Amino acid sequence: MERLAYIILGIVAAGWLIATLAGMIVAMPMGMVGLLAILGFGLLFIKVLRERRNNKEDDYYDKNIEK
Repeated sequence: MERLAYIILGIVAAGWLIATLAGMIVAMPMGMVGLLAILGFGLLFIKVLRERRNNKEDDYYDKNIEK
């Protein structure tokens, strides 16, 4: 059930992002500001995901420490 909810939210988020990007491309040259902002946020999001995935200490506490 939770996995289905994440899939639906992922589809909605991807659709929103595609619509936003298409709208900014139509609004050139002013749309470049928004495109650069989305690119910056995307790069930071990827950085955070990589750091979280590679952090062994967080994995240890997540699996072994009671909440």
